[in-house]
Amino acid sequence: MNADTKYLESVKQQLLSYKSLAEKAMAQLEPEMLFIQPNSESNSIAMIVQHMHGNMLSRWTDFLTSDGEKEWRKRDEEFEVILQNKAEVLEKWEEGWACVMNALNGLDDSMLANTVLIRNEQHTATEAINRQLAHYPYHVGQIVFFAKQLLGEKFISLSIPKNKSNEFNTDKFGTK
Repeated sequence: MNADTKYLESVKQQLLSYKSLAEKAMAQLEPEMLFIQPNSESNSIAMIVQHMHGNMLSRWTDFLTSDGEKEWRKRDEEFEVILQNKAEVLEKWEEGWACVMNALNGLDDSMLANTVLIRNEQHTATEAINRQLAHYPYHVGQIVFFAKQLLGEKFISLSIPKNKSNEFNTDKFGTK
């Protein structure tokens, strides 16, 4: 396995890790919480999922052969209330991630230097992948943060809980 192949495997692991974080945060919410908008300028979690879904389908469909901003994408609509229930949110979530992973699974290291267009700007395939590797965790962070806000003290930490670093280190390393 060469460095580029390790890169692709690392990207897939990282993306699936962030996918899992968002899923664990959303799983803690009551279904109606996915649709709460704190104000007119903020997005609900459902809207964030809609946006990620639209971006994922646009960027990863025909990844190496067409511009990542597809003519059929309606980006502005991704920030409107469209999805009506948790099942629809999760369906869009899974569909988007399946598109990403299918595209990544179709790549090999010989393709990473290929030119990819996003909004008519040239990127190498590696640069285009890195762009999404930054974009999706940004939105996952929004989902987790909003879930924490909605649940308050009921939120179950997805990492080392507050004021529990010493316990974690003792368990992990046998030290503080």
